[in-house]
Amino acid sequence: MAKISSLNVRVVEGRALPAKDVDLAPRDISGTSDPFARVFWGSQSLETSTIKKTRFPHWDEVLELREMPGAPCPLRVELWDWDMVGKNDFLGMVEFPPKVLQQNPPNGWFRLLPFPRAEEDSGGNLGALRLKVRLTEDRVLPSRCYQPLRELLMESVLGPAEEDVSSPLAMLEELTLGDCRQDLATKLVKLFLGQGLAGPLLDYLTRRELARTTDPNTLFRSNSLASKSMEQFMKLVGMPYLHEVLKPVIHRVFEEKKYIELDPCKMDLGRTKRISFKGTPSEEHVRETSLGLLTGYLGPIVDAILGSVGRCPAAMRLAFKQLHLRVEERFPQAEHKDVKYLAISGFLFLRFFAPAILTPKLFDLRDQHADPQTSRSLLLLAKAVQSIGNLGQQLGQGKELWTAPLHPFLLQSISHVRDFLDQLVDVDGEEEAGGPARALVPPSVTVREGYLLKRKEEPAGLATRFAFKKRYFWLSGETFSYSKSPEWQMRSTIPVSHIRAVERVDEGAFQLPHVMQVVTQDGSGTLHTTYLQCKNVNDLNQWLSALRKASAPNPDKLATCHPGAFRSARWTCCLQAERSAAGCSHTHSAVTLGDWSDPLDPDAETQMIYRQLLLGRDQLRMKFLEDSNMDTSPEADTGKDFRACPDALAGQREAAARLLEVLEDLDQAHEAFRQQEQGKMVWAPLGP
Repeated sequence: MAKISSLNVRVVEGRALPAKDVDLAPRDISGTSDPFARVFWGSQSLETSTIKKTRFPHWDEVLELREMPGAPCPLRVELWDWDMVGKNDFLGMVEFPPKVLQQNPPNGWFRLLPFPRAEEDSGGNLGALRLKVRLTEDRVLPSRCYQPLRELLMESVLGPAEEDVSSPLAMLEELTLGDCRQDLATKLVKLFLGQGLAGPLLDYLTRRELARTTDPNTLFRSNSLASKSMEQFMKLVGMPYLHEVLKPVIHRVFEEKKYIELDPCKMDLGRTKRISFKGTPSEEHVRETSLGLLTGYLGPIVDAILGSVGRCPAAMRLAFKQLHLRVEERFPQAEHKDVKYLAISGFLFLRFFAPAILTPKLFDLRDQHADPQTSRSLLLLAKAVQSIGNLGQQLGQGKELWTAPLHPFLLQSISHVRDFLDQLVDVDGEEEAGGPARALVPPSVTVREGYLLKRKEEPAGLATRFAFKKRYFWLSGETFSYSKSPEWQMRSTIPVSHIRAVERVDEGAFQLPHVMQVVTQDGSGTLHTTYLQCKNVNDLNQWLSALRKASAPNPDKLATCHPGAFRSARWTCCLQAERSAAGCSHTHSAVTLGDWSDPLDPDAETQMIYRQLLLGRDQLRMKFLEDSNMDTSPEADTGKDFRACPDALAGQREAAARLLEVLEDLDQAHEAFRQQEQGKMVWAPLGP
C-alpha cells in the first residue's frame, strides 16, 4: 500500500513584472525581462518555459509534482529573469502553507513578494502572478484489492453499449464533467491499454455516442467521454508518429521567424517596412507574400500527413477502422456519405495535428513557447489544417472571409483527404487496437540519445561532484547503452528487458537536481540501481518518458522504490538502515502536461476511477435498488417488446448490486488499512 499526493500547479500569467533588461531595450523606457517560473514543493522543483522580452508573460503551463513521504510541504513559486550571461535575476515569489493547499487551494492573482523575507512589504512594485492549484491526496491499496473492479470495467465494454445504464462505465460517463472528464479519459485509456482492451473501450464509447446522436453534424463535436478518450488514446500511442510528421516544418517556422498575415485588420505595414527597408508595401503585397509563405509551410505539412499511412501506428489505424464501420452502420444514407470520413478527420486533424501545430511545446515539439509573431503564423497554419480536416464544409462562411486567397490550396488538398482516410482504415491485423505499449518503441531503432551524468557504482569516499561522470547514452527498444563519447567504440550495455523501475530521485539525495534512477534486475534476481543526472527538467522528463515506454512490457515491475539514495548506512528518504529494505514510495507516473506516454499504473488508475464512482453511489442505489415502484406494465411500454422490460430491469439491478458490493469491499479495505496505519503510529516505539 502507498499513499500518494500530487500537486497540479497551473502557472497562467504574470503582470507588471520588474524590468531587468533595461540596457537591452533602448527603445523601451520601461525595459523588459525574460521571465520563467520555478515551482518548489518539498524536495522537488519544476520550471516553466522562458518568455522572452516581456513584463506581462503568458505561460498557461501545467506542472505536476508528487509529494514524497514525510510532513506536508508548503508550495513556493518563484519568478526569475533568464540571462544568457551571468546569474539569473530574482523577480519575486509567492508561498502557500500546507493548510492552505489542503483547505483552500490558490486560484487567482497573487502579489509577488521579495525574497527571502516574504512578510516584507513590496509596495506592489514586483507585480503579480496568476495561479490555479489543485492538491490530490489518496491511498493506493495493494493490487489484489482492485481486481474485482477491474473485472467489472472490462466486462462493461464487452456487453451492449446502447442501453447500458448500470455498468461502471455508464455511471462514469454520466457523472464526470469538465476537467474531471479529461482526467478520467486518460486513466481509463491507460488502464484498458495495459489490458490490451483499449480498442473495445473506444468501440463501446463510440456505440454509446452514436446511439444518442440524431444529427450527424454534431457527432463527436462535444467533449464527451468518447471524444476525450479517443483524443487521449491518440496522444498515448501516436506521439512518435506526430513528431515524425510535423517536427521538420514546425522547426522551420520557429527558425525562420517570417512575418505572415492575411487579415487586413491585423496587418502591420510599418513593421514590414522595417524588415524590407524598401518603403511601405501595400496591403496587397503583404497578402501575396504571406500567402506564399503560408502555402510554403502548409504544403509540406499536408504532403507529410497524406503520405504517412505506413507510419501511422497500427493501433490507431485499427481504432479508426472500427470507428469508420460504426459510423457507416449508423448513418448509411447517401446524403451522409461523408460522415464516416469526418468522424476520423475530426479526431486526426482537429484534435491531434492542429492542436500540436498551435502549441508545439505542449506536444514536446519545442522546448519553448513561440514568440507572438511565430504564434500568429502557427495559428494560421492550424486554422488551415482544421479546414482541411472539416473537408471544406465551412469554407467561405463565418467572419474570416480574409482567408479566401487560401481556399484554392485548401480545396486541392481536401480532394486527396478521402483517399488518404480510405488507405488509413484499410488495415488487417489480429492485434487489438491499443494493445500493450511494446509496439511504441521499435527494438533496433534508437529512440533517444544524448549526454547524461552517470554515478559510479560504488563511489566510496568521493565527493558527489566527482562521483558523477559524463557519458553518452543511446536508448532503443532492446538496449540502454553508454560510452565516454558518441565516437567511442567500447560501449557498456543494460538490456531494456532487465529494467524494473524508472523514477525520479529526491534532490536531497545527492544535493543535485534533475536526477533519475534506473532499477534493473540481473539473472540471479539481484537489483541494481543506476543514478543519472539530466541537464534540466525538460531533459529529465523526456528521458523518463522514453525509458518507461521502452520498458513498459517488462514483467515483474517494482511496486515501490526509494526516491532517495543509500548513503552513510541508511536511506536518505526514509532513514531505514537496511539496503534491502522495501521501497517507501509507490512507483507511478508523475509527469508534466504533454508527457502522455509514461508507464501504465493500473492500481493508481483504478483508485482514481473508484473515487469517481463513489460520487454516484447513492444515485445508483436509489435508481435501481430502492425504487420498487417502477412501472413495467404493458401500458407503460414505449413500443418495445414489453416482455423484455422486466428481464432487462432485473439485469440492471443485478449489475448495480454487483458494483455496489465491489465499492463496499474497497471502502472496507481502505478503512482496514487506515486503522492499521493508525495502529502503527500509536504503538511504534519512540526513538532515543
